[in-house]
Amino acid sequence: MKQKESSKEDNILFVGIDLGTSRSSISASNDTREWVESYVGWPRDFISLQVVGKPVLFGAEALKNRLSLDLCRPLEHGVIKEGIEKSEEAVKEIIKYLIDLAKPESGQKIYAVVGVPADTLKVNKLAIRKAVAEFVHSLMVVSEPFAVAYGMNLLNNALVIDIGAGTTDFCIMHGTIPAEEDQKTILNAGDDIDEKLFSYLTEKYPNSRFNKNMVRQFKEQYSFVRETPGDIRVEIPVDGKPVMHDIKNEIRRACENILPAIVETTTEMIARFDPEFQVKIKNNIVLSGGGSLIRGIREYVQDSLKEYGSCSVTCVEDPLFAGSNGALKLAEDMPAKYWEPL
Repeated sequence: MKQKESSKEDNILFVGIDLGTSRSSISASNDTREWVESYVGWPRDFISLQVVGKPVLFGAEALKNRLSLDLCRPLEHGVIKEGIEKSEEAVKEIIKYLIDLAKPESGQKIYAVVGVPADTLKVNKLAIRKAVAEFVHSLMVVSEPFAVAYGMNLLNNALVIDIGAGTTDFCIMHGTIPAEEDQKTILNAGDDIDEKLFSYLTEKYPNSRFNKNMVRQFKEQYSFVRETPGDIRVEIPVDGKPVMHDIKNEIRRACENILPAIVETTTEMIARFDPEFQVKIKNNIVLSGGGSLIRGIREYVQDSLKEYGSCSVTCVEDPLFAGSNGALKLAEDMPAKYWEPL
């Protein structure tokens, strides 16, 4: 409360930003919560500009008009694509767009905490700093799972597994700011599911016409592991005619493809942690990110770990804003000495 009162006196807006490969969200101290799919598009020519009516488009609107645009998805495996000027410009545009959505007052200072994948902190820190420099006054870059843990008050004896689009990130909390060895990133994540599902469907239905955006929508609507009741049938054109396709087995195979690596990394991280506290960690595992919405994933991970003793796995209530809400809470609680002025 003191921080919020002083922020009003100092005219500061605190924001938490979760910069994701697929979706990015912002939570602000003025109670704003907004998100956007991490796509940016610029009109290709003067005809495109007349059609779309804007110099730059974001998220679902950019995807909808993608045939008229130079479309950019600037984050690959959670990292700004290096050496690609459009990617750096696109990240800058997304951050500016999110901050505009937070509706800062005129003349208000903006203090931002930005979440990025655990293993890319060093690589991303400079790039993020460069991208936000024009729009914020102070900055702190943290790992996404740490932001989630902080937002849920999981400060001790907990393991957060953040399953995003580009990466799955792990962070063990043990009553202090996590060190490098407490965190890990693997590339088995949502984009990997999309690639596999596209491949399986191409193999099963070679005469059908579909693209990766359609496949991603199938995954987001129907993803599951193990079993689910009923069929999963979707409409895909064949020779221009809409035809119903059964994709249930392919959805399951694609989703389950990422799980062995997630379970293996979880057991490795717990095994190398202080043995006296391993049982507590195993009984406080939290899944976050879009991947936590896959039906059956909590039970799959929990059952896979049971051979190592008792364990408890839960999922965050709001995967879309868990990272940005945690980053905001961190921003509001942050002692002044941790802020990096820009």
